[in-house]
Amino acid sequence: MNRSHCYCVIMAGGNGVRIWPVSRTAKPKQFLDVADTGKTFIQSTYERFQKIVPKENILVVTTERYRDIMKEQLPDLASENLLLEPYARSTAPCIAYATYTLLKRDPEAKMVVTPSDHLIEDEDLFVQTINRVFDYIETNDVLMTLGVVPTRPDTNYGYIQAVGGSKAAQEGVPVKIKTFTEKPDRELAEVFIKTGEFLWNSGIFIWKANTIRQEMEKHLPEVTGLFRGWENALGTDVEAEFITKVYTDCANISIDYGVMEKTERAWICPVRFSWNDAGTWESLYNLIPKKDKNGNAFNIETALMEDTKDVLVVSPNKKKLVAIKGLEDYLVIDTDDALVICPKDDKKFKDFISGLGMPEFEKYR
Repeated sequence: MNRSHCYCVIMAGGNGVRIWPVSRTAKPKQFLDVADTGKTFIQSTYERFQKIVPKENILVVTTERYRDIMKEQLPDLASENLLLEPYARSTAPCIAYATYTLLKRDPEAKMVVTPSDHLIEDEDLFVQTINRVFDYIETNDVLMTLGVVPTRPDTNYGYIQAVGGSKAAQEGVPVKIKTFTEKPDRELAEVFIKTGEFLWNSGIFIWKANTIRQEMEKHLPEVTGLFRGWENALGTDVEAEFITKVYTDCANISIDYGVMEKTERAWICPVRFSWNDAGTWESLYNLIPKKDKNGNAFNIETALMEDTKDVLVVSPNKKKLVAIKGLEDYLVIDTDDALVICPKDDKKFKDFISGLGMPEFEKYR
């Protein structure tokens, strides 16, 4: 298949608050090398998709405040391929902006849409999978998402139920989507795993630009209506002014809620490559290979642990000795100006750090 009409849209506007204090508003996780790979998340994602589409066909959507750091980390990204949002408005407005941009450039555009902060270990299998789905949508006008076959009852991911039951979910061929469930509790996640019918929602989508345009205009007119006149504005000197007006009036809405849960064209392709969205400290805990016999994970050279189990320790100073007694399922996250000691459960962590909204903590956000 000719890939000249295939594009990649990387969504990179998040603030990464769920792995604070390493990720900050000024430099969120997509610009960090949290997993010690030698490259930041955005750099790894950008390089990964160059194996699938031409480099000039990769677009990055981020907010205006990250313009300079994006150019610093991706110096060869063409300026016309950096789409700048004035404010973060979740995935639906982001995808609408990218879709209309591509349609103006190439009415035959097909696009893979991906977050910027995923860790993919088996990149060869990943590339094969994306190429296979691009081939599938060539003759099928569906909205495809990748569903990762789950390996554990993780409560930090959304789950998608495939039509056709466990057989369909395990076979690795595209099937229609039956239901969406957003981050279930532990008990429900265990039920999902036992049935074999549910897949992790990867947040990676593949579709024809015109197909997603049709479905967004059908199900999200409150968003797409704001883009009226895009044909004359995008790619011109008035684009920034046009997008600022769009985003000022636009709702904060996800593509899953706004389109995927409503459309009859929602399909899923089960995949088995090693995937982690690296969105929480819990998910990063699962990535750290160095764990002691009690499940304590740390990125430092030496640790003294007593009566301590399943604790995650992260410090920028690899030579620092960390001594802990009597903790279980906790985070100990150390940075130059902040130290966090908190239960590892993402919901508890998120509730705890909501206190950062107080004015006295502004410089630490």
